[in-house]
Amino acid sequence: MAHSRKVAVIGAGVSGLVTARELQREGHRVIVFEKSNKLGGLWVYNPQIETDPLSVDPNREIIHSSLYKSLRTNLPRQLMSFSDYPFKGEKNGKILNFPGHEQVLKFLNEFAEDFGITDLIRFNTEVVRVAQVVRVAQVDFEENRWVVESKMDELSLEEVFDSVVICNGHHTIPRLANIPGINNWPGKQIHSHNYRVPEPFKDQIVVVIGGGPSGLDISRDIATVAKQVHLSTKPSKIGFSNLDSYANILNHSQIDHVDESGEVTFLDGSSIHADIILHCTGYKYDFPFLETDGIVSADGDRFVGPLYKHVFPPKLSPRLSFVGIPYQTIVFLMLEVQAKWIAKVLSGKVLLPSEEEMLADVEDHNRQLEEAGIPKRHTHRLNFHEMEYMDWVAAQVGLPSVDAGIKEMLWSIYKCAGEVGYDRYRDLWDVENLTQ
Repeated sequence: MAHSRKVAVIGAGVSGLVTARELQREGHRVIVFEKSNKLGGLWVYNPQIETDPLSVDPNREIIHSSLYKSLRTNLPRQLMSFSDYPFKGEKNGKILNFPGHEQVLKFLNEFAEDFGITDLIRFNTEVVRVAQVVRVAQVDFEENRWVVESKMDELSLEEVFDSVVICNGHHTIPRLANIPGINNWPGKQIHSHNYRVPEPFKDQIVVVIGGGPSGLDISRDIATVAKQVHLSTKPSKIGFSNLDSYANILNHSQIDHVDESGEVTFLDGSSIHADIILHCTGYKYDFPFLETDGIVSADGDRFVGPLYKHVFPPKLSPRLSFVGIPYQTIVFLMLEVQAKWIAKVLSGKVLLPSEEEMLADVEDHNRQLEEAGIPKRHTHRLNFHEMEYMDWVAAQVGLPSVDAGIKEMLWSIYKCAGEVGYDRYRDLWDVENLTQ
């Protein structure tokens, strides 16, 4: 017999929306808590930036969004659809393969409305505490439940739930590069979290740290107005970072040190006098509301654990779970299969291994990473293993493997970007010869 649980979902971004849908489909009673007045999470553009451009001042007002105005998706719309809900990516009557953030937000609003998710969301409601309530009388769900304390304006409310699913994202609290001499460097610093438009960089010499999608996109954006853009990346990424269309973008190795004269010196021995250092160095996982007495921890180096298959803390499963922790994957589809897995586990249709077996699996995963020389901060990185992971999760709920056409499309993106460069692949990628 399937069970119906009262479930709190923290966050109304992509992961929260699809999780709410899958939970509701399984007959669970769902409340979604959303701090802002809009759904969409990361995909809600906010021109406002934080008062501290590096986002290290604890007294700053935190801005959730990290979107820059020119952002387009780095995956095509076909890979940003849900299995039964396609993303058309339409703008002014034209279908875009790589739409902008405005089209993504429109898609999410339509998704929420069509599946009745909007009515489940409590907007302008911040979750300030999530903690266990142990041994509540007449509760058969492993005798444990969760108290969720939320705040709306000056009103605080405590409610008890059978389960909590955390979907608050991980693109809000910046991670900064550790640069020798930076405390004495006189120039301006900013993290990509606070980048919106290129105009403030006009006629400046800018060093951009990071060869990921945001670093490459922002370098290209800034190059339209800056005097020079010096892109500092790890050696393995320099080839992929080639932005041939921009004569004022120059590739460098990592920064060796900076000094009080304003000089930035790279490991390759070159140096330049820069006005601005822009950190495109990623984000930290952050769950300030979650109290687990140390059972689940998120350190400052992009690691959450222990989590079985990046979703369930073994000791607290299945009452506590996370959606959206992994990165460098086909995000929307991954979120969907994770949400389906959680929903069916909570209803009792799918069983998890024992706590000991889950912990052993986590330890085995971490050992494999260590033996491969992969840093702890990449514990949740899936690239080149994303299909294997999604196929495994899908199998837990009786779903088939990811469609071969989807897999072909992803590898064709990698191939095209490697051949024509990051600045051009979205315009030159040939979808006509692939599965639609």
